Amino acid sequence: EEEAVSAWDVDEEGGARDEADDGCYSPEMIQDYDESEAIDEQEDLLELERQRKEILQKEVQKLEKKVALNKRHPDVDSSAAALEMYSREQETGFEEDETQFDEEIMIESKTYSWHDKYRPRKPRYFNRVHTGFEWNKYNSTHYDHDNPPPKIVQGYKFNVFYPDLLDKSQPPRYVVEPGPTKDYCILRFTAGPPYEDIAFQIVNREWETNHRHGFKCQFRHGVLSLWFNFMRFRYRR
Repeated sequence: EEEAVSAWDVDEEGGARDEADDGCYSPEMIQDYDESEAIDEQEDLLELERQRKEILQKEVQKLEKKVALNKRHPDVDSSAAALEMYSREQETGFEEDETQFDEEIMIESKTYSWHDKYRPRKPRYFNRVHTGFEWNKYNSTHYDHDNPPPKIVQGYKFNVFYPDLLDKSQPPRYVVEPGPTKDYCILRFTAGPPYEDIAFQIVNREWETNHRHGFKCQFRHGVLSLWFNFMRFRYRR
């Protein structure tokens, strides 16, 4: 009797295949093998070492920044949480025409009711100021896009960090106070223990308080964010 042959053991001419000849017992050899793609063990170890050094260098730079911040502001919150909030906000970078704004002003010393119980500290912050061109009637008459007018402040983004605020049911608040001249005002931030007040001198102009125009005021995850742009009055010919 003829031995039955399975379908996958029959070649195109109806004859039985030799599995050994077809290479069924081992993977087929790759025909387009490129030796240049092979990884050299020594080179791989050197690359790993380079990456380790790069990561370590970045960690050292972060630590140096933290130390520098503490030296520059010895009375500012130096907790790990506050420093982490600062670093995270700093790493988000800047939008077009934005720069860092850290012109904190000195305010009168204040005795708090909780002064004896908690060590007062100033909150850490990372703020931005946005500048741009104002095309009012005068500027539109005397300047053009090839010769633009001087840039002016068009808005601010304040991010003040309160990671250790004891009573989180009472969020920090802000108040606008008169400035040294009519062109400037004082923006003061106030919170509960253990944080002292902090203030900045800003341009005295009317705020745009519509969220569609960039306004933001919220206290979330220990961060008070106050973002606003100034009202813009465009000149129409």
